[in-house]
Amino acid sequence: MATTVRADPMIDTLQSAYPWIKAAHVVAMVAWMAGLFYLPRLFVYHAERGTPGSELDATFQVMERRLLRAIMNPAMIATWVLGLLLLALGGWWTAGWFHVKLLGVLALTAFHMWCAARRRDFAAGRNTRPGRTYRIANELPTLLLLVIVAMVIVKPF
Repeated sequence: MATTVRADPMIDTLQSAYPWIKAAHVVAMVAWMAGLFYLPRLFVYHAERGTPGSELDATFQVMERRLLRAIMNPAMIATWVLGLLLLALGGWWTAGWFHVKLLGVLALTAFHMWCAARRRDFAAGRNTRPGRTYRIANELPTLLLLVIVAMVIVKPF
């Protein structure tokens, strides 16, 4: 008697939804990247113009907090969850390009956490970094994005 292997209906459903999951992943990533580009720029202006305790300081704090909590944190979480789901469905665990991409995404996540810590510094009036620090830091997400996109599109190894 032959054994019949039945496909898991959940996996079948997820496989059929793969293009939609991928689209949602890209949208979440775009929102996250927008925040990673904008928050350090806000820090530049805050460091250069936002004297602690001033009205402008309070305005920057509100903008930074809302950007991080309402856009960046949910977008980062969605990017990770959807990306891990795509990974499980795609099976790229051993692909070299995936390892490079994963390192890039881990670096973006570390940068996100660094930005969150700097936001807390500004909120507590403890920022000691000049605007130049944030100008330089603002370039990191762009470099990481270039590497990540190249790995996903070109898959060089």
